[in-house]
Amino acid sequence: MALSDAPVPRGWDLLTKERPRPDVIRRRSWAWRLAVATVCFGAFMGQLDASIVTLTYQALGRGFHASPAAVEWVSLAYLLTLVALLVPVGRFSDMHGRKLMYLYGFGVFTVASAACGLAPGLAVLVVFRVVQALGAALMQANSVALVTTSAPAGRMRTALGMQAAGQAVGLALGPTVGGAIVATLGWRWVFLVNVPVGVVSLIAGHYLLPRTRRRCADTRVDRLAVALLALSSTGLLLALSVVSGLGLPRWSAAVLAALSVVAGWVLMRRQARVPQPLLDPKLLRSHGRGLLAGMSGYLVLFGPLVLVPVVLSRQGVVLVTAGLVLTALPLGFALAATTADRLLPATLPDRARARAGAALCLVALGLLLVVPLTVTVLPFVLALLGCGLGVFTPANNTMVMRAFPAESAGTGGGMVNMGRGLGTALGVAAVTLILQLVPGISGERAAVAALLAWALLMVPFRERS
Repeated sequence: MALSDAPVPRGWDLLTKERPRPDVIRRRSWAWRLAVATVCFGAFMGQLDASIVTLTYQALGRGFHASPAAVEWVSLAYLLTLVALLVPVGRFSDMHGRKLMYLYGFGVFTVASAACGLAPGLAVLVVFRVVQALGAALMQANSVALVTTSAPAGRMRTALGMQAAGQAVGLALGPTVGGAIVATLGWRWVFLVNVPVGVVSLIAGHYLLPRTRRRCADTRVDRLAVALLALSSTGLLLALSVVSGLGLPRWSAAVLAALSVVAGWVLMRRQARVPQPLLDPKLLRSHGRGLLAGMSGYLVLFGPLVLVPVVLSRQGVVLVTAGLVLTALPLGFALAATTADRLLPATLPDRARARAGAALCLVALGLLLVVPLTVTVLPFVLALLGCGLGVFTPANNTMVMRAFPAESAGTGGGMVNMGRGLGTALGVAAVTLILQLVPGISGERAAVAALLAWALLMVPFRERS
């Protein structure tokens, strides 16, 4: 029986099979836009949650009588779990259905958010954040795949731009919305606010997302490869957190970094020998630079989110004003991601678009090295940096996703989002470390110079075929 002719699942089948969209939606030429909008809702929710949670640290420390190092695990446990699971979850979704796993992700994320909001202690909250990260991994590993498989071939870049814009808007609203929630309703509502949003998203996804048309035929999962990937990524992120101030001995950073390298080396040796690798070495060799460039783009995005508040605080600028200045960066990102396809020539290839976006980022970071970092100047430079990232990211992600066959879109999406998570962690850790090692204005300039050096990795070159 053809997939499009399959009967509508009923009863408990709804938990194990993907429901087709109603014909009144599926047959419309704009049905793909509804699917992308649904995914954008999840992208918005994820980034909003990520940017809000950091504002709860002081309230959590007071409420649970915990140290800053202990409170940091509320974010660290989430990030470690998310990055470790993205690729294996994407692989699993390629086999069992990306829509089904995406909806499961929203369900787990919503229930775990409610549990986080009701947590009686810090340790329990950290445990529920791990469960929340599992739901986020199911969503994020499939978000890019659902976008690329929903959109017509010629509209993939537009669709990925819409998704990137949803992430940027969530990131932009996080500090403002989060500050208001913590100040008025308390930190628990930072998590509880996800519940109604999650319920609406579950209903929308059930009716608007398309079923998986092509699945990976292999049903085996290399569990050792999953463990090695988790060990490698966890070791790297923990090492970065140690050098950035996590309450562990400094020597442990070297041990964790070495463990990460060894686990990564063993993983890649294993992937070259197994018939169905979790990470295809051929794809990594030919398109690894695109994944590295994408990771660098998010490093350049999140680095200033740490740096700018420090710069303005030294000048005596209040936190609310600093938040408004910082909003220029993600808003510029969202604006460029949604309008670049209409403003740039339709014949301009993705590589040229990515190169243009990277060039704008280099110009903006170069300006940050020479102009005074004041309230009147920063918004314009940050908006320019955001515009460069908004042009670069959809074009780069399009190039990466086109390298993956449709039946492996979940794996590809998981790798793209894993790069995003690593870039986020690197951006935060690198800027924090530099500011600790080099105090004052010199440290601020050194942090900008480091971001400029990382931005050079965004410039695309011709990939090997």
